[in-house]
Amino acid sequence: MSLADGLWGRRGGRRADNRRSVVSAFGLAALCILSGCGDGSSGFRPLYGSAALGGAATQEKLATVDIAPIPGRVGQRIRNELIFQTTGGGKPAPPQYRLDIAIRESVVSTMVQINGNAGAQIYNIEASFNLIRLKDKSVIASGKSFGRAAFDRVTSIFANVEARQDAENRAADTVGEELRTRLLAILSTTA
Repeated sequence: MSLADGLWGRRGGRRADNRRSVVSAFGLAALCILSGCGDGSSGFRPLYGSAALGGAATQEKLATVDIAPIPGRVGQRIRNELIFQTTGGGKPAPPQYRLDIAIRESVVSTMVQINGNAGAQIYNIEASFNLIRLKDKSVIASGKSFGRAAFDRVTSIFANVEARQDAENRAADTVGEELRTRLLAILSTTA
């Protein structure tokens, strides 16, 4: 039996399991069309597309969010990441929302040796946020975002400092990307 015989069967027609998957795909597409998924009324809407969100494109809506200052080096890194992701490096629009973020940092030692020295550590960030509508000062969304990054510890002090800063940067980037995604989801449902 050749590969072609296995795919097409000995009689030249598709096998029954391939037909079932094609029928299932068409059935799923028909169900989505009949339920109104594509018209934006009840189900799925593009998150990153250029579809209108309350009269403004996605990037324009994100540019109306003012990110409040966050203390510390890691806080500044998160803020810079969010500002770049919401404005695309361009000029921000007049603010309609303010994003307040408070972070809590911790380091957990792993792979502890017999003499008490840690062979590796995990840097953790917990970012609590509130999205505030400026016109009525109401909190329209709040939540927490987490970022974690592991790094190795060695005998060189300089290498340890650089490894920790790299872990802080990676965790901050993770929190910034997650917060941007959450902002997109929140702003797509609010007017």
